[in-house]
Amino acid sequence: MNPQNFYNHTVVWITSASSGIGAALAHAFAAAGAHVVLSARREPELLAVAATLPGSPNHHLVLPLDLTAPDSFAPSLDTITSRIGPIDFLINNGGQGQRGFASETPLGVNLQIMEVNYFGQVALTKVVLPSMLARGSGRIVVISSVVGYVATPRRSAYAAAKHALHGFFNALRAECSRRGRARDSIVCPGYVRTAISLHALDSTGAKHDQMDANQAKAMSAETFAAKLLPKLATGPDEIHLGGPERWAIYLQRWFPSLVARILRKTQR
Repeated sequence: MNPQNFYNHTVVWITSASSGIGAALAHAFAAAGAHVVLSARREPELLAVAATLPGSPNHHLVLPLDLTAPDSFAPSLDTITSRIGPIDFLINNGGQGQRGFASETPLGVNLQIMEVNYFGQVALTKVVLPSMLARGSGRIVVISSVVGYVATPRRSAYAAAKHALHGFFNALRAECSRRGRARDSIVCPGYVRTAISLHALDSTGAKHDQMDANQAKAMSAETFAAKLLPKLATGPDEIHLGGPERWAIYLQRWFPSLVARILRKTQR
């Protein structure tokens, strides 16, 4: 399916759109003719991304948003609806990475990661979903991870949040199956070359501030976005993208003891 036809004139709300996957998706959707709403906490960075988007500036909207402040979600949706129109795609892309051993990580770090990576996504979805159900159309897209299936060392809180997203949105998809054409899709990327490891929280809650070797040589966020849009247009429940690491999802399903042995070796 040609994304240029499918996404033309749709309204796409993207969280964490100031850099990385979010910014790349904003460019891809804008190039396909969509009206893009860019949200993240830092308005100057959002404005910088918006200034580079294809199409008329009037087609797009910068809307600062903090995923830990759910009381602001409904007013933000009202702003989008009044200025651009109803949401066709909500891209739940916000996330906080982690690099720290579970035994050394205080509960506060777990709560912080869960608030952004899980509760923020769920709260925003609960605000947007009713209008989609009322119209009988719309798509909620969740950017999860291979870690949503395979919990890797030093990412216990991150993995827990991604696993929780799968549980919530799989149940939501089943509930919505008889309620019109509103639905959700879970996207599980492997390694993508972004700054997530730089901004990940270590066991003290400070920034990890190191680029992971696997991420440094991974596909770019732009390549990821270019591959994702045609797949999203076909409406699958799940999309797995990335290098060989994505096959860990299937290994976990069929050979969990093998995956466990491999993961243990990574810590030796």
